[in-house]
Amino acid sequence: QVQLVESGGALVQAGVSLRLSCAASGRTSSSYAMGWFRQAPGKEREFVAAISRSGGSTYYVDSVKGRFTISRDKTKNTLYLQMDSLKPEDTAVYYCAAAPGTYYSSTPYLPADYAYWGQGTQVTVSS
Repeated sequence: QVQLVESGGALVQAGVSLRLSCAASGRTSSSYAMGWFRQAPGKEREFVAAISRSGGSTYYVDSVKGRFTISRDKTKNTLYLQMDSLKPEDTAVYYCAAAPGTYYSSTPYLPADYAYWGQGTQVTVSS
């Protein structure tokens, strides 16, 4: 098992950058593919980005391509989401998640692929 704790959420203005972190404990996070999801009020949870177990493959939802970057530091057992050029529509609770399985080079993007979830961190972008 792995426990996940997100941090870094904040209230910011449109156009600025923010970096979210997800600290993993328990079984090493390098055993999992990792992902970020978000959920805005009244909407379903949405896939944002994923990174393979190896760290060599990443995948993004179209709406954040070119603005967000997912990365992982295996030495720190931490997952990151660098968010640049933030927009009001990025406002949501952001969750990190871990996917067990043979995702060495692939990047799962369905919530059902992920077995472990953090509690979420709020990102609010004002216009």
